[in-house]
Amino acid sequence: MQSGQMKAITSKELEYIVDSISNEDLLIKQCAATAATTQNQTIKQACQQYIRSMDHHMDMLIQTPQQHQSMAPSQPQQ
Repeated sequence: MQSGQMKAITSKELEYIVDSISNEDLLIKQCAATAATTQNQTIKQACQQYIRSMDHHMDMLIQTPQQHQSMAPSQPQQ
């Protein structure tokens, strides 16, 4: 496949992306709660760094379906 050429994602792949978004969101919330309650600065900093990393993952996961939206069928498939 040439660079810049995208292949349409399948419904199964879209389900995986939705699941990943849900999982990343839960991890972000758990890390934020840990960072907010811990007294250990090393743990707090590690959680905050991990949150920034997961925010980047979330952005990529959200952008993927948007990038493929133009390739989606305009009518539901029967």
